[in-house]
Amino acid sequence: MKYEVFEGKGTNRKSREIELRELGENHYELILDGERTEVDVVKSGPTVYSMIESGHQVEAMVDDKTDSDMDITTGGHLFHFSVVDERSRALLATASLQTSGPQRVEAEMPGKVVQVLVSLDDEVVAGTGIAIIEAMKMENEIKSPIDGRVTEIAVEPGQTVEPAQLLFVVEPVEAGE
Repeated sequence: MKYEVFEGKGTNRKSREIELRELGENHYELILDGERTEVDVVKSGPTVYSMIESGHQVEAMVDDKTDSDMDITTGGHLFHFSVVDERSRALLATASLQTSGPQRVEAEMPGKVVQVLVSLDDEVVAGTGIAIIEAMKMENEIKSPIDGRVTEIAVEPGQTVEPAQLLFVVEPVEAGE
């Protein structure tokens, strides 16, 4: 599985692509910037994983945000992992063409709000999941179109939505805020 990894926030964040392939039970191949390494990973607590690579052990705390997004804290650094898929990249590229000022996030089709993943005033990174909506018997993750702050939440879990109905407003965060 491929992941896009973000370190930092806003315009200062850095992005790298990591590929993880399962080789056997608890044994994986990790490919970062074309370099391959093998690692053993064992869950050592409810949200803690122990990873051994070339004889070195590293602990990581994992906070699963959704099936495709997670935050991992290791060595005092927070990393945001997002599953990379070409459809999401294309949607984000389209969304990034219209990113000046507050962004209205609207329902694309009729559905039911399953989960709201953010709270009012949360800072989000472009591509971060902000809600899960069930439509046509499938759960769809609604993502933030920009780096910013959630300034309006117009839906709640269990609510039915129609196409073009306002779900959220995300406003860009100015540097230094």
